[in-house]
Amino acid sequence: MADNPLLTVFLPLALGTIMIGLGLHLGIADFRRVLAMPKAVMLALVIQVLALPPVAFLLARAFDLPGELGLGMVLLAISPGGITANLFSHLTRGDIALNVSLTAINSLIALVTIPLWAAFGMQVFLGSEGVVPPPTRKVIEVAVFVIAPVIIGMSVRHWRPRWAAAAERPIRVMSTLILAALIVLTVASEWASFLKYAPIVGLACLAFNLVSLGSGYGAARFAQLPRPQAIAIGYEIGIHNSTLSMYIALQVLSMPEAAIASAIYSLIMYLTAALFAVWLIRTAPRVAMTPA
Repeated sequence: MADNPLLTVFLPLALGTIMIGLGLHLGIADFRRVLAMPKAVMLALVIQVLALPPVAFLLARAFDLPGELGLGMVLLAISPGGITANLFSHLTRGDIALNVSLTAINSLIALVTIPLWAAFGMQVFLGSEGVVPPPTRKVIEVAVFVIAPVIIGMSVRHWRPRWAAAAERPIRVMSTLILAALIVLTVASEWASFLKYAPIVGLACLAFNLVSLGSGYGAARFAQLPRPQAIAIGYEIGIHNSTLSMYIALQVLSMPEAAIASAIYSLIMYLTAALFAVWLIRTAPRVAMTPA
């Protein structure tokens, strides 16, 4: 996937443009509201930072994955939410301010948690001890790529509110088209790897994806959080930054097989996220029209 120019050049620019569009719907008050309700943030971080890595270890053992493939599951679990989680949340009326906040916060926390969990994974699956340096540059890139475009969009909304209101429908349509293109490109890019490795690691990735997506949304609803926050948490936890985990496997650890789980997961997560979006849209509460 990293070799596809459409995914490495065009897509980041397209996603950045959409993030500006998301910022058009946000104000400082939205982030103040998130800070005033820390329950959602804490719930999401506990699941993503503390609960999911052990799940990845257990699934790797349950499916009897070879060493580097098992380590790849751990790298996937410890990666923060992907940028496209914000887009899926936007299309399904999730809490975008919560998504942006979680992506930024978890990206910074990952500077500490990634080295710790990765080193433990190397010891468990490979029997080796080593110090894993934090992928500082890559993680900061993720945080900046989320925050900077949103700030631009928020500024436009503040100074040109009519532009922001007029752009709502076009941005939503563009988001849908870009996500559709992303799914198609990901399937085309990873199809050969999927056919080769799906019999080995595919079911483990699918199980981990369903646990991630389901635990985020389900735990939030069980905690009686509003539906928009539950949607945001579900996508933030279900859509991992597979590009970051592949970067760690290939560039930091020099273990190509450890990147396979992330490549397979990147295909699976967009398909399940799209199906989840269809379900959310169909089950969305209908707003009663007031007669004139």
